[in-house]
Amino acid sequence: MGSGPALLCDSGWITHLRGQLDLFSFGAFVEGLAQHFSVIRFDKPGCGLSDRDGVDLSFDGQVAAALAVADAAGARRFRLFGASQGGQLAAAIAARHPERVEALVVYGMCASGRDLAPADVRTSVVALVRAHWGMGLQALARAFVADPTAEDVAAFARFQRASASATAAARLLEVYYDTDIRALLAEVRTPTAVLHREDDRGTGFELGREVAARVPGAVLVPLLGSSHLYYHGDWQAVLDAVLAFLKQPSRGGQRLTARELEVAELVTEGLTNHAIAGRLSLAPRTVETHVENIRRKLQVSSRAQIAAWTTEQRLRQSF
Repeated sequence: MGSGPALLCDSGWITHLRGQLDLFSFGAFVEGLAQHFSVIRFDKPGCGLSDRDGVDLSFDGQVAAALAVADAAGARRFRLFGASQGGQLAAAIAARHPERVEALVVYGMCASGRDLAPADVRTSVVALVRAHWGMGLQALARAFVADPTAEDVAAFARFQRASASATAAARLLEVYYDTDIRALLAEVRTPTAVLHREDDRGTGFELGREVAARVPGAVLVPLLGSSHLYYHGDWQAVLDAVLAFLKQPSRGGQRLTARELEVAELVTEGLTNHAIAGRLSLAPRTVETHVENIRRKLQVSSRAQIAAWTTEQRLRQSF
């Protein structure tokens, strides 16, 4: 859909190219992307309109399928957006094929699927999906959607049931739980933004913070809300954050945002994160994230170095 630079998208665990467009605000989100990019979507192996039988559902198989789609679309180089499990896949592509990826945005992802829940809970969820797809759908709907209505649960269940069989869905979920890309994240050299809702019920915010910490130079973008699905709740804020990062014409030497400059100035004045939060009417955790982003962008490790950089900028402006 759309025109412009190629943007390869992986929306997560299971997919349905047609059905997903009618789920919550997914269609509007894609249309927003398509105003600026040639959006390339695809059904995972075993899902949606793709072949359902005799396909490779392993993590590496999913990566290979995504790259095959990019090749078929003639996209030698592309930007990447991956959500949840799709974020793991997108990060793996960026790490293994840096020559092909211009920029990377991930949303609501974790570095290791084992961190999503204790082992016995993971085993129970996979077993529930495999044996009782309908019951499994209702349980997962409440994990993915904040305060779902009966209509929300029904819509989500219809989409999931159309997307994959119980066997394929269970296997893909099992693969997600067993995937650990912590080592790969350290190899990503593509400019990266990590988007995560602060109260995400499906994947805790601290797991997103870990992803950002493991990717060299990554920017962590905290967002308000608790729905795990980026196209549910305040989807426009997610779209705006994606576009703000991917539309930047130059990825080298990332500049501080206006808010980050404000925070850097207050750090230079000697204010603590809590004091800065009070001055700017922000949550302390949000200020902490801004400070982390400033450190990564400036490639410094201390508040004193941030202060030194700010002072240097003032001196330059005075001349």
